[in-house]
Amino acid sequence: MPRYFFHVYHNRPEIDYEGEDLPDTHAAWREATVMAGQMLQGLDGKLQPGQEWRMEVTDEFAQILYVLHINAENPK
Repeated sequence: MPRYFFHVYHNRPEIDYEGEDLPDTHAAWREATVMAGQMLQGLDGKLQPGQEWRMEVTDEFAQILYVLHINAENPK
């Protein structure tokens, strides 16, 4: 089974060195969206305007497959 990695960039990079074995890229996308939702919920209001939260999903060859972006803005 292929291994996928979920790297998160917010205040500091959190590189996923372990990864997760999943059947295919569709399963990796589903896992990324579930993980992202849980992680964003865990920020508990700490995402401030002007900050970015990003998750990159890569395969075992370090090829980026998906990127999820959350940009906090304060439009004036």
